[in-house]
Amino acid sequence: MPGQPSQNPPVPPPEALRADARHNRERILAAAGAVFAERGIDVPMTTVARRAGVGVATLYRRFPTRDALVAEVFSGQLATCVGALDEALTDPDPWDGFRTLVERLFALQVAERGFTAAVVSRFPHHPELARQRARAGRDLAELVRRAQAAGRLRADFRPADLLLALRANCGIVESSSGDPAAASRRLAGYLLDSFRAPSR
Repeated sequence: MPGQPSQNPPVPPPEALRADARHNRERILAAAGAVFAERGIDVPMTTVARRAGVGVATLYRRFPTRDALVAEVFSGQLATCVGALDEALTDPDPWDGFRTLVERLFALQVAERGFTAAVVSRFPHHPELARQRARAGRDLAELVRRAQAAGRLRADFRPADLLLALRANCGIVESSSGDPAAASRRLAGYLLDSFRAPSR
């Protein structure tokens, strides 16, 4: 028996949209990023539409499924993380690369709502997100290996420890009553001191 035709028409690429449609798409993505960061990726699509100020039908014209919306929201943030790792790996001093990576990721948490969710969450139904996460994992493991081989990063540090640090920074950013950027920088400094290998 032949499969049923899709109920959703093909979604045109962003560059093919009219100005008002592109504006709606950008509003949806911004609202989804904020809502996912606050309430998780299982939030009702109606909540995203309401936050964006568009109708549910408009949301589904741009993003026919929740998976499509989640992938679009988080792919850019994961790509930013991968880019930061690429730059860290090109630093001739692996400890400097590692330090700069931590500082940059902490700053991104302050600047971009939802960045933490993009980095620490797992999306098994999104092949592209899974590919980016796998690449980031490999690159981070290599950076850690180099910094430890250079005797600069403590030997018991594990790549998963960076995720713990990001979660801690997320708590600082969300609960700080003063300047979250300053609080985040202080935390980064303290953690980097603790990550450094003891002097011989």
